Formats: sequence, C-alpha cells, structure tokens
Amino acid sequence: MKRWLALALGAALVTSLSGCALLGSDNKAELKVAAPTELPEGSTLVDRRRLEAYELTVDAPPELRSLLMTHLDLARFRDTPDDQALTAAELRRLAAVAPEQARQLLETAGYFNAKVRTEEVGDLSDGVRNLRLVVDTGPRALVGSLDLRIEGPLRAMAERGDKLATALERTLTQSWQLPPHSGFSQGDWAAAKNALLTRARAQGYPLARMTHSQAVVLADENTVDLAVTLETGPLFTLGELKVEGLKHQPEAAVRRLAGYKEHDPYNERLLLDFQERLLGTQLFDSASVEINPEQVTPEPGVETVEVPVTAKLREAARQQVTTSVGYHTVNGPTVGIEHTHRKPFGLNIRERTKLTIGRDNSSIDTEISSHPQPNMQRSLAAFYAERLKSGDQVNVNLRGRVGYARETDPEDRLQYIEVLRSWEHAPNVQTTMAGAVSVNQQNIWRRVDSKLLPTKGWTASVVFGGGWASSNTEPNGPFGKAVGKFYWYTPLPGRWLFSSRVEAGQIIAKGKLGLPEALRFRTGGDDTVRGYGFNELGPLDSNGNQTGGRVLLDGSVEVSHPLTPKIPQLMGAVFIDAGQASQNWGGYKPAYAVGTGLRYRSPVGVLRMDFAKGNLADKYRFHFSVAIAL
Repeated sequence: MKRWLALALGAALVTSLSGCALLGSDNKAELKVAAPTELPEGSTLVDRRRLEAYELTVDAPPELRSLLMTHLDLARFRDTPDDQALTAAELRRLAAVAPEQARQLLETAGYFNAKVRTEEVGDLSDGVRNLRLVVDTGPRALVGSLDLRIEGPLRAMAERGDKLATALERTLTQSWQLPPHSGFSQGDWAAAKNALLTRARAQGYPLARMTHSQAVVLADENTVDLAVTLETGPLFTLGELKVEGLKHQPEAAVRRLAGYKEHDPYNERLLLDFQERLLGTQLFDSASVEINPEQVTPEPGVETVEVPVTAKLREAARQQVTTSVGYHTVNGPTVGIEHTHRKPFGLNIRERTKLTIGRDNSSIDTEISSHPQPNMQRSLAAFYAERLKSGDQVNVNLRGRVGYARETDPEDRLQYIEVLRSWEHAPNVQTTMAGAVSVNQQNIWRRVDSKLLPTKGWTASVVFGGGWASSNTEPNGPFGKAVGKFYWYTPLPGRWLFSSRVEAGQIIAKGKLGLPEALRFRTGGDDTVRGYGFNELGPLDSNGNQTGGRVLLDGSVEVSHPLTPKIPQLMGAVFIDAGQASQNWGGYKPAYAVGTGLRYRSPVGVLRMDFAKGNLADKYRFHFSVAIAL
C-alpha cells in the first residue's frame, strides 16, 4: 500500500510540474531491484515476482533526455530500496503511464505536440527487461504575440516627459528576455518575469509587482501568446542616512563615502557601491546598507516616496595581532608578526606593521594611512627595511614613501615620492652605499571574472617614475624607470584553463650610474621563473656576486585541468617559464624552465605546488605559493 501511495504521489507531482531544471544524467538507467522471492507452493500470484534489473533507454535530444531521466517515474524508481522493489505488474503500470508523464514534462520545455511511446526490446531473460522510451518532440513552440504593459507612476512620469522615467521604461521594455518568435519554455517564461521585476525594483521602484501574467498556448499553431502587466508603484528617493553600530570610528568617515545626495532616486547599485566602499576601508568586519520599502505604505496616487537609508556596521577590533610560521624554499623557516591599529593615539588613521624574520631574509614593513575620501583616495606614509643574505653577500635596503592611494575594484592608483638607501657588503670588496629620490606613479587594471580565482580576462600593472641617484663608488645623476606586468586567463575546451604572464622593465640612465639595490632588476622564484631560487637570475660582478640589471623580461605559459570531476578545485598543471635580468638588451640571454604542479582553487586564492627544472640549474626545485590576480 505504501508503495502504491508513493507511485501516486510521484505521478501527481509530475502532473502539477510548472518548470523543471535540466540536470545532467546518463541516457541509460539500470534499476536494480530485489532478487526474485520464492512464492508459497501453489500460489497463482505470478505478477508478484521480483525483477532483478531492467534497462531504460530514452531516445530523445540530449537536453530533453536529461529532463526525462531526472523526473520520469520509470527512471526515478531505479533508486527504490530492495525491500520495496518493483514487481513485474508495477513495472508494466509505470511503462504505461510513462508516455503521458513524458508529454507533460516536454510541455514545460515548450514542446506541446510531442509523441511518445514505450517499447519493449527483447524479452524477460536473466532477470533483465529492456525498455525504450521513443520521443518525437515535434517543433518547439515559439512566442507569438507579446502584450507587455508598464503601469503606475513610472508610466505617468514618462508621459509627462520625465527623461529618467522615459529611459527606464524603454530599458524595461527592450530588455524583456522572451520576445516574439523566440523559443518558449516554462523556465524561460519564469526567468523573463523575474528579470523584469528585479530590474524595476533595483532602479527606483522597490514596490514593483506583477499584476497580470498569462501564457496562452495555441497547440495547433505551435505558438504561445504572452501578456504581462507590471505595476511599478511609486519612485523611491533616498532620504536621511542613519548609521548604526559605531563605537570608536567617527561617523564622518562613513558619511563621506555615501556617494549620493539626499533626494536622489533610489538605485540598488548606489547602495551596493556604498557598502563596498565601507568594507574597503578595512575599518569594519561587516557593513550592510539598505532601505526598508516594506515599511512604507504610500498614499494612493503618490508618485514619489522618500525613505531613510540605514548603514548597519560592525567595527573591526581597534587592535589586531596576527602571527605566522612558515617555510620558504629559498629563505628556509620564517616567523612573522603583524600588528594593526585602527585608531592609534586616538587619531582617525590606520597603522599596520609587519615583522618577518627568516634565515636569509628579514624585514619590517610599516604603513600609516588616513581614512578614505569619497573617491576612496587616502594619504599614506610607509617605511620598509630589509636585510638580504646571498652566500657571502649581505644587502641592507631602506625605503620610505609618502603619497596618495586610490583603490577600487577595476583600478588602483598610487602616486608617491620614494627615498631609497642601500648598503652592499661582500668579502674583499668595498662596501657600496647608494641612494635615490624619485617621483612615481603606479596603476593597476583588472578585467577578470574573479580577483581570487580568475578563469577569464586580464589584469595589468605599470609603474613608472624618475629621480636622482647617488653612490659612493659610481657616478651620480638622473634616472628613469618603467615596469609593466600583464596576466591573461581564458578557458579552453574540455575544461582546460590557460594562463600566461609577461613582465618587462627598464632603467634609463647614463653610463654606470650608481643605483640602489632596490631599483635594480633580478628575477627567478615562485612568481617569476620557477626552477630557480628567489631573485637568483641576473648579472654578476667579476667576483660572482649579484649586481642586479637595468633591463628585465620574463614570462610564462601554463595549462591546467581538474584531476577528478568529484573535486574540480584540484587541478594538475604543466608550464614553461623563461626570463632574465641583464645590464642591457644586447647582453640579454633568457633562462628557461619547464615543470608540473598541483593547483587547489581555495577561497583565499589558488594554492600552487610546483616542481620545475631550469636549463641553468642542476636539479629540480620545489615551489609553493598562493596566487591571486593583481
């Protein structure tokens, strides 16, 4: 009794189905049921014999085959538990109702004149019955006439010549996703209505609703006539900004990032941008900017309603300390500590200091920045000091910067004045002291589908500047410098992912101008030319010590593919890297490396583990890094 009740409910569910998701499925389903049970001696209930298995083949186009194999009872009951296995009589009944179920499912996809029949291929042998569902879909129904009406205050304002109302009305009409002569399906019909409603609500009319919606099927003509009426409700304008959740940060830092003026028309994008600017300050753990249209009851005939805007914030901790322990393939074990203060000395600024201690590379990095202005620009001052050890050579570099930064999703800009000072110590060589003062501009552009996990698009950056350099061992004088990077990502057929990178740089200066270590080019390592150590590639002096070069060119190409469909985030990769730094282009001879590795596309970025061997290296080198777009 329970089994037949389940079958009846399944048939009722398909009959009332108004839309189906097209899910992937094989076109051949094998339904395992319990082994034949022994009947009491003399029993005549031969239809109660259990079937060991049956096979179902659906002869239909791939996308419709998936729909049918997902929702037909004849296919779905392959998952029936052994203790509720189908009998021969039950199987015959399912096969008999399958054509009608299939026709109802096909109607949701826009096929109203389909012909379906069930065939039995072969006979019951070895406990297997072979069934085939043959589908002749006929042509897909097309949208016939479309009666799309926009009513309410939007229509009234457009008739009076309001430019914004006229433009939005035209946008809503032209963006309708199911125009005449296009193929009809229940899914497309629902999506088109939802898109129309969402667009109206996001662009000033959050109380918009569908007052009429009708699809009339003309099966003989194989068309569907559509009628939709959208009542927009009043235009919402933005009123007073209410800020909630502040404890230590000033309210002015929130208000100046609003990006709109009171009485401006409501637009969902305006509030989302405001929310993103608040999170970009790094002063808040969470930020939500919203209006509450549900609490507004407009008077009949009112065309505009002003609503307050509420910014709900949760401040980040005023002070935060983060510690880290790691291992670098070149620098060996490292320990680090980072301290952030979001209101040092009671001032409306943010301070961050990071100390890293390693075997061959130790550094301290401090930055102080103001709260962002409405355009997200902030003032900053930074200091950086590092000690690098490579063999017997020890370099100490100091760097100070003051300038302005503006960080947005598609583009970052940084203008700064930089002061550099370096000391280079090597055995039996005079210690070199060099310095430079320069003015610089840095731009970063992003056109990728995801900054953390890019699969399509590109990013680019360029840094250029100029200034005066001095040294105790070489001539002093002016210089210029430019560095550019370009990354490109694109998916390939068969779930392959292709990525490439190019980096180039040049210092423009006369003769043997003395330049600080931090200005000169080196390459090699996890993010440049794998198969070599960090900054291992570059020109050497007569004693074999690294000197850094004045020109740089390196790049890579890589293809990756998921190792298993069950874990698509885990990918295998092969790559080729090449590059070198040199004193001039005439002496440029690139090194190269080939390798393979693993990729894991985690929520914090792409984790990379690589093995690579360079043509100038005598062994394979292991690299581990986290890669994100610029």
